[in-house]
Amino acid sequence: MLGKLIAGAFVASLPWWLPGRVVALRTRLFARVNGDGAVPVPGPLAGADRFVELYSHPAAGGRSKGAALSDLFWYWLSPGAELHQEHLEAGPRHDAVARATRAFLSLPRTDIEELTRRAAARTLPDAGGLVRLRDLMMPLWAEFAYELVFGEPCPRAARELIVGNADDVVTALKCCGPRHMARRHRLTRYLEDRLDMVRLSTPDGLTTRERALYLQGVFFTTAVVQLAEGMAHLLMVLARHPGVQDRARTGDIRYLDQVIQETFRLYPLFGVAHRVTTADIPVGGSTIPAGSVLCFNYPEFHRAGYPEPGRFDPERIRENHVPFGVAANRPCPAWRVAPIAMRVAAAEVLRRFALETTAAHTRSLPSRGPCLLTPRHGAPRPDRRRLLLYLRVRDRWEDVWRSVVQLVLGAYMVWDARRLRLCERHFGLSMEGDPGDPHDR
Repeated sequence: MLGKLIAGAFVASLPWWLPGRVVALRTRLFARVNGDGAVPVPGPLAGADRFVELYSHPAAGGRSKGAALSDLFWYWLSPGAELHQEHLEAGPRHDAVARATRAFLSLPRTDIEELTRRAAARTLPDAGGLVRLRDLMMPLWAEFAYELVFGEPCPRAARELIVGNADDVVTALKCCGPRHMARRHRLTRYLEDRLDMVRLSTPDGLTTRERALYLQGVFFTTAVVQLAEGMAHLLMVLARHPGVQDRARTGDIRYLDQVIQETFRLYPLFGVAHRVTTADIPVGGSTIPAGSVLCFNYPEFHRAGYPEPGRFDPERIRENHVPFGVAANRPCPAWRVAPIAMRVAAAEVLRRFALETTAAHTRSLPSRGPCLLTPRHGAPRPDRRRLLLYLRVRDRWEDVWRSVVQLVLGAYMVWDARRLRLCERHFGLSMEGDPGDPHDR
């Protein structure tokens, strides 16, 4: 009898301690990918006060070549990581890709707002209930990205391809599920067939397949994933702070912008951005040698120097805050578009629904943002308390099995990425022609 009680108590305690232990173990595992050569920033060599200075240094511009960590990022983004603007090394191809991306994103503010409203009207549900916020937002941003690229509403079949690809990438990136390459290849083939309908020119010097992979990587993977993640964090914040939600619903644009910026501070979309030094960099009395891997830790930087850094406060003055990167070193090309579009999308959701959640809110958000939506112009839900209690219990127990899945899949993906060496093979064989993606063979 005593043994059963102890076993029951042990099982019941799992949600309170196991996920944290597993996350710490995963963190140590990933930290070992680059060995002792990685230089954390902030860290012993450069504190938070040198973060922007070091990030902006001309010799901190190497992106993929020579970093073991790159094999991992290329693994999650393949096919097409070798054409992704964030992962291209400096040179003519990077410049051509960046120029094309800027052209697609150079829309007047009013056009961005109207595009977001149209996407919201086509995708947001009428009924409420329990949802996963990331899943709720992905179709909206798939519509947004499609119309941005093709200049016309997104067909339902195309939306399903885009969402399927984006969900697969971000689920694998969070080690919550395996990659499904067939989903990614279906979208590539679809884009190849529609290249003559793209509203603007794609980068010069690319093959047909490369043009499709450029569009897929920049607009239908990164843009959809990051905007859906950003909106999931924003809506989770609003669900957890009813007073903030009520004030944001009044139409105070300045206040909603403050909420968005504080959300980016607490839950930055970038975890660690790595850069490879192309020359020695003096830092204080030390030198970071050429070929070092700098790991810029956004969450740690965004918390440095703030009183009560974990407290959500939209009206605080933000100093250590670079949500879209540093202008001198590959900032996110959507730094202007994203806040405008997110503000409109948030207003559309708030106009339709009241949001509540009892689920945990973490930066990685592997739960996809569980939330209860209640239509604002209907009868109160008689089952509201029961659903919120269910949400709390479900989230706790999901965290247990999910953390174990992340540990197992994370370890496998690190091993598989190092085995395939997508980035290393690309640079090592570049003189012999494009080696392609081993998954294609």
